Amino acid sequence: MSAERNKSLVLAFYQQAFNDHQPEQAASTYLGDTYTQHNPEAQNGPEGFIGFVHWLHGQYPELHLDIKRAVAEGDLVVTHSNLHLKPGDRGTAVADFWRLADGKIVEHWDVIQEVPEQSANDNTMF
Repeated sequence: MSAERNKSLVLAFYQQAFNDHQPEQAASTYLGDTYTQHNPEAQNGPEGFIGFVHWLHGQYPELHLDIKRAVAEGDLVVTHSNLHLKPGDRGTAVADFWRLADGKIVEHWDVIQEVPEQSANDNTMF
């Protein structure tokens, strides 16, 4: 698959799982049978992903993921997002790294940082 197609696939997956609240459908459509998770709070496999998303939505029912940008190269896609746990919060900056194989997402890493109230510069995190 092309890098652009991989990027479109990841964006559709992320939107459906988190913003449309359909992690089962997203996992069924976009995740491979083997899904390696590097986030220490989530388990491996599609079922682990589904359970994590349900837990997160249970804690934060109004959660919304605002995807700011995505970059793709080969079998890797990187997304940069602002994760809002509650309406009106500053959010959390999230960089996700996705590896694809045979048109499916098979591996995930992330780096997460809260958006601070004050910054040493005038730049935003997005």
